[in-house]
Amino acid sequence: MDSGLLAQRSQTPIDWVRSRPLLILGLLAIVIPVMIRVGQESWSTEQGAHGPIVLATGLWLLSREWGRAAALARPGSWLAGTALLAVLLPLYIFARVTSIVEIEGAAMYAIVLTAAYLLWGAASLRVVWFPLVYLLFMFPPPDTLFAMLTQPLKIAISQWAVTILHAAGYPIAGSGVTIQIGQYDMLVAAACAGLNSMISLTALGLFYIYIRHSANWRYMLFLLACILPVAIVANLIRVLILLLVTYHFGEAAGQGFIHEAAGLTMFMTALLGIFLIDSLARPLRDRLAARGAAA
Repeated sequence: MDSGLLAQRSQTPIDWVRSRPLLILGLLAIVIPVMIRVGQESWSTEQGAHGPIVLATGLWLLSREWGRAAALARPGSWLAGTALLAVLLPLYIFARVTSIVEIEGAAMYAIVLTAAYLLWGAASLRVVWFPLVYLLFMFPPPDTLFAMLTQPLKIAISQWAVTILHAAGYPIAGSGVTIQIGQYDMLVAAACAGLNSMISLTALGLFYIYIRHSANWRYMLFLLACILPVAIVANLIRVLILLLVTYHFGEAAGQGFIHEAAGLTMFMTALLGIFLIDSLARPLRDRLAARGAAA
C-alpha cells in the first residue's frame, strides 16, 4: 500500500485539526460573538435560562461519546463541505446584519457542524448525533413559530383552569386566554402558563432519558412521548396556583414572589412527573428490553 495513503488513514483527528488552523480560527471568529449575543439576549430570560445548562451537559455528552466517534474519524468531502459553507456563510452574514438572533444562532451551528464534517467525517457525526441535536436547545426558537405552537396550549390551559375552579365553587369565567376571577382580570400569557419553560423541560427530559435509557430505544420513545403531557399538567398547576393566590391575596401577591415560586413549582412538578413515570413504567421497560434482546 502507498505509504502516503497509509499515513493519511492513520492520522488522528487531533492531528488533522491542528493541520487546519485557519478553519479553527475562522470558527472561533464566528462562534464567539454569536454565543455572547445568545447569552445576553436569550439566556438571561426565562425562556432561555436553560441554555448554559444545555451547553455544559451537551459538551459533556460529546466528550463521553467521542472515544467511539474518534475511531471512525476520516476527513469529509471538501466538495460537499464547501458547497454547504457557500450557502451558510451568506445566511450567517444576513443574520448578523439584520440582528436576527434566532437565524444567527442556527446558521452558526450549521457552520460548526459543516466544519466538524470536514474535519472528522459523517461516520463520526452519526455516533454523536444525540449530543449534536441536544445542543440545539441552547439557541432561542423563532418567536413567531413558538407563539403559533403555544397559542392553542395557552387557550386550552386557560379553559381547563376555569373549568376546575368553577367546579370548586369559585366565581370565575374565561374567554380565550383572558380569565376573570372575583374582581380580578388575568391574561394567561406564555410566561404565566409556564409555556416558556416547556423548552427547558423538554431539553432536561431528553438529557435524563438519554443518560438512563439510550440502550433501550423503544422505551426511550415512550418516555419522550410523555414529556409534553407532563409539561402541560405542570403548566396547568402553575396557572391554578396563580389564580388562587390572586383571588385570596390580591393581584400584587399573584404577580410578586409567588409568581416566581409558582414557576419553580411547575418546573419541579414536571421533572418529578417524568421521574415518577419512569419508576412506575419499569415493567414496560423490562418487557421492551427483552423484546429488543430477542430481536
